[in-house]
Amino acid sequence: MAELRNCVRCGKIFAYTYNPICNKCLEEDEEEFKLVKEYLYENPGAIIPEVSDATGVSVEKIMRFLRDERLEINSENSNLVLECESCGRPIKSGRFCEECKNNITYRMKKEFGINQKRHDYIKTSGKEKMHVIRRREGR
Repeated sequence: MAELRNCVRCGKIFAYTYNPICNKCLEEDEEEFKLVKEYLYENPGAIIPEVSDATGVSVEKIMRFLRDERLEINSENSNLVLECESCGRPIKSGRFCEECKNNITYRMKKEFGINQKRHDYIKTSGKEKMHVIRRREGR
């Protein structure tokens, strides 16, 4: 059974699944994202305040689309506004540069022992095989 929570945007009660906002607010976000995406498609190289003025979508929401990696800053645009949260290098989208992402991934794998070979943590008999079970007709 889904847990009931209040939407962090509008305050209405909704059945929480994975997102802290209700379906109505999520649909509004999607509509605003489509507006921004269409504007950028028609006006490549537009800057964030221009996109905000033309679409009515707030600068903060456009920045969130960039941080969520739904949008990417064009490499031809020299006015980079995003910085890696770890090292401060300019990035096109997301929260971290590729080097920091790789470093975080490496440290997580090392911490949780994911880099170990399969036989180090799973005992097998050597007789495991994959096969397909076919359904009998008439069942």
